[in-house]
Amino acid sequence: MVDKVIENNRVNIMGEVVSDFVYSHEVFSEGFYVVNVAVNRLSNSVDIIPLMVSERLIDVTKDYKGQIIEVVGQFRSYNRHEENKNKLMLSIFVRELEFADELKEQAKTNQIFLDGYICKPAIYRKTPLGREIADLLIAVNRPYGKSDYIPCIAWGRNARFAANFEVGTHIELTGRVQSREYTKHLNEEECEKRIAYEVSVSKIDVVEE
Repeated sequence: MVDKVIENNRVNIMGEVVSDFVYSHEVFSEGFYVVNVAVNRLSNSVDIIPLMVSERLIDVTKDYKGQIIEVVGQFRSYNRHEENKNKLMLSIFVRELEFADELKEQAKTNQIFLDGYICKPAIYRKTPLGREIADLLIAVNRPYGKSDYIPCIAWGRNARFAANFEVGTHIELTGRVQSREYTKHLNEEECEKRIAYEVSVSKIDVVEE
């Protein structure tokens, strides 16, 4: 059962370590740390993706900045309480990792597969240039009755297809994990830059129950 659940959320990431390890939390005396990895897009831009890594997988006291790392894991979410409300935090929970000498040419450096359920109505819109976009929130089951809530963004025909999904629709999708900078207005005078993480969908299908 557990293996089947793990199969519904699979991520492969390969990129350059660009930060130190920062302590996150502890579970049963096992410490977990966050480290950021820069992953190249085909468009030559870069996504900065946070990895959640156990201290039992790697020596978190060392400096790995500039090294190429390849990881296999899951895209996970948790709620962090701040400013009197919960904020959805996302990171790649690392199950396996290894270092590489260089980025492989034509390598698939950023892939994700999710099998889950639509948990709120899709938000469908068009850009000023007429490009179709749909924002989705997918609930993906985890062992022991938990779930991860993963924001996804679909484009074009996929957006049009997904716009009519009802809450509870069972779907499978593939795509890539991406980071996106946005400006948060704190009040009339203050604003700050923040980073959101989401899945950019390349293929999406409804699973017939």
